Amino acid sequence: MPDRVVRRSADRYRTVGEGTETLHSFSYGRHYDPDNVAFGPVVAINEERLAPGAGYDDHRHEDADIVTWVLDGVLAHEDSTGQRGEVAPGLAQRLSAGSGVTHAERNASATEPLRFVQMMLRSRNWDAPDYAQVTVPDGPGLHETVPVHADARLLVARPAGEPIEVAAPAGALVHVTRGPVTVDGITLAGGDELRVHGPVTLRLAGENVETLVWLPDHPRG
Repeated sequence: MPDRVVRRSADRYRTVGEGTETLHSFSYGRHYDPDNVAFGPVVAINEERLAPGAGYDDHRHEDADIVTWVLDGVLAHEDSTGQRGEVAPGLAQRLSAGSGVTHAERNASATEPLRFVQMMLRSRNWDAPDYAQVTVPDGPGLHETVPVHADARLLVARPAGEPIEVAAPAGALVHVTRGPVTVDGITLAGGDELRVHGPVTLRLAGENVETLVWLPDHPRG
């Protein structure tokens, strides 16, 4: 029987700044928890809430893949590779930091709040920074997203009417962005997570719900 761990939204670590609030699913920054540092190559899942016009000035990353999924609002992104633009709901963005990159992120609106999930992985790219983005289809189903330089895949699952089954040979992390969703009889609200260690086929059910599903893969040659 695979090992299953439920982590509730209210138990996430919280960091508050000027016009910013971050909810951390994993040990992050000053919120150090040696028992909660990673799930496979995934080392951070942060829900960011930015007030109108607020954001983060240039800061540096290296040896990490940074994947962004916007829930509400529009994110303005700029980085040292020359990429500059806006990320809206339905667009999966990946910035692979490689040997080093700086980026800045702000709420693109002066009137509306912004909410997005930003995820970080230990990367296999140690060379020049690399950028990619993929438009994910609307509507129900199980959808592929942007590829990463790590032994993992990110899927967006939106069950509706019929449940969705997700085969996970090496385990899975389910992060709920819009709930409630039922996963193998476990009810998860927005911000909740289910982490499964070991091979499993998950059955997700719900109406007007959405989850991000990380599937760690074994290393490939």
